[in-house]
Parts: sequence; C-alpha cells; structure tokens
Amino acid sequence: MSVQKIHPEGIPPVGGPYTPGMRVGNLLFCAGQVPNDEHGQLVGAGDIKVQVTQTLNNLEKVCQAAGTSMRHAVKVNAYLSSLNLFPAFNQAYAEFFGEARPARTTVPVDLRGFDVEIDAVVVIPEG
Repeated sequence: MSVQKIHPEGIPPVGGPYTPGMRVGNLLFCAGQVPNDEHGQLVGAGDIKVQVTQTLNNLEKVCQAAGTSMRHAVKVNAYLSSLNLFPAFNQAYAEFFGEARPARTTVPVDLRGFDVEIDAVVVIPEG
C-alpha cells in the first residue's frame, strides 16, 4: 500500500519535522492543526469559537488536498488549554460538523499561546 504526503496550500507553515497529512489507502491521517492563518498568525485570540472554526478550516484544507472533507472524519482528537473552554468549544465544533459526528476525544493540555489543537483520521471516499 502506498503512502502519499499531503502538503496543502493555505494552512499555517509547518513548524517541525512532520507532514500535515498522510494518505494511506482510503484513510487520511491529519496532523494537529492550530488556529493560525496561512501566514502563521493566530486567529481569534481570546475567542475559543473563532479558534475552533479556524482550526477546523485548516483541517478541511488538508482534507480537500487529499480529495475528501472533514464531513468524512471518523476520529477526532481535540486538545484544549482548559476544560473551562469545553462548552464554547463544543458549540463551535457542533456547528461545524452538523449531523456528521465523528468519534472524539477531548483533553486539556498546555498549548502555550493558543487554546485549541485538533487532529483527525478521515475516510477518502472511493471514486
């Protein structure tokens, strides 16, 4: 089975030795994305809903470059700077996904400068 590296345009610059997405068969493994724009600037400082939307939009760009969408996500891991942000995070997350509700884990971590990071495993539909 082949492995394809996915490096889409329009997401924050990669800041380390990793690839934004790895396609293996019909699965896309998306590295964690943060609420930065394509220039690496934080979007929505102090507003978790804006940060969640930016982060999910960054993931969507990785998905689109691989021929899929976050609507096909099967597993999402979300990291929050504080679980106190969970209600607002959950609202923005639900608005983004609608009825598509992938399995999810949400944990608090020390994120240093932003409030959310999200990674995902996404199915690439055939055809």
